[in-house]
Amino acid sequence: MTQVVIVGAGPAGATLALLLVKRGIRVTLIEASRNFRRIFRGEGLMPSGLDALAQMELLPILERIPHQPLDAWEIIINKRSLFRVDEPIEPGGKPCTLVSQPALLEALIDAASRYSHFEFIQATAVQDLLWNQRVSGVKLSDGRHLDADLTIGTDGRNSIVRQRANLALEQQSHSFDILWFKLADSPRFASENIFYSIVCDRYAFGLFRGSEGDLHLGWTLPKDFPQDWKLVDNWAEIFACASPAWLAEHFRESAATIEQPVLLSVVVGQCPRWYQPGVLLLGDAAHPMSPIRAQGINMALRDAIAAANYLVPCLSQGDTAEIDAVLPRIQSQREPEIIKAQRLQSQEAAQAELLENSAILRWGASVFAPLIRLPVKLSWLHRQRELRQGVTPIKLTV
Repeated sequence: MTQVVIVGAGPAGATLALLLVKRGIRVTLIEASRNFRRIFRGEGLMPSGLDALAQMELLPILERIPHQPLDAWEIIINKRSLFRVDEPIEPGGKPCTLVSQPALLEALIDAASRYSHFEFIQATAVQDLLWNQRVSGVKLSDGRHLDADLTIGTDGRNSIVRQRANLALEQQSHSFDILWFKLADSPRFASENIFYSIVCDRYAFGLFRGSEGDLHLGWTLPKDFPQDWKLVDNWAEIFACASPAWLAEHFRESAATIEQPVLLSVVVGQCPRWYQPGVLLLGDAAHPMSPIRAQGINMALRDAIAAANYLVPCLSQGDTAEIDAVLPRIQSQREPEIIKAQRLQSQEAAQAELLENSAILRWGASVFAPLIRLPVKLSWLHRQRELRQGVTPIKLTV
């Protein structure tokens, strides 16, 4: 049986491993972390991601783990609502759904572990790639060598597989830092979970209720923030001063529950080439996405479907020449959607940056909200549709 090594048990790696083992392919999945509990893991499943799970017959897993749909999106400028859009955006469509990614990954690996030809190696890092004219496996940090007909790097934006395969990452020039917070829930979110995008003066943040019942807040760190963010001890007041009265009250009442933030340095880009003979990159290893509109997990799931379609037939035959021949086809199918999604994310970021940097625009958006609400809302909806539904059709055919 053909041996595949997948490095990185995130959404792309775990789902692809399950797809392959269910079709008789022998897979070893390697994960460096001891568990899946990180401060930040993307939770947003757009309709495109939900459709991918449905095609993989994995929606029953979703029902067994913490998840909840979003009820609406609302943009607030200078403490005044600019517009609100209810979920689902598309008539008769699926709402954006928040899912506990650690629970999802654990469930996927548990499902794969029922197959005797699946192996999961956790808390062990990949140190290097093995070469024999082509990539022929991996060397682990504990000294073990694992041979493979194909090595797949799904190990994130800092991919060791990408580095060792000498595959370049071209970063987009637009980058920014986000501070990621968690804090106590509010009854208002329990009754109606709205994703708030809030801009006031030069401060901007997003706020929503996570799948496991606490509030998540992503605060864009201004490049000219006047102090070291690690020394700030009044985050509740900073957030309150930018918020409408009901939310400001919650921040002040819940000040003691605001956890120390984690800095997320947003890197967005794409590898011009996702493959070498014997190795393939998928997910953030190949194309790190911005967190804007939760594209990372959805693109990863769609990558896994495209890869399975091409890989299952040739992996079943064990022909390494044919395996290498299909790798560029996987990139060719996925690349147009990635490029378009990153462009749309960049447009979203540019709109937010324009508001953050222009007091006149913020004032105008707030004061004239009733007059401009409809055209601004329609423009926002136009950008969201492809980010939600996907740009190119993806169908599981194996």
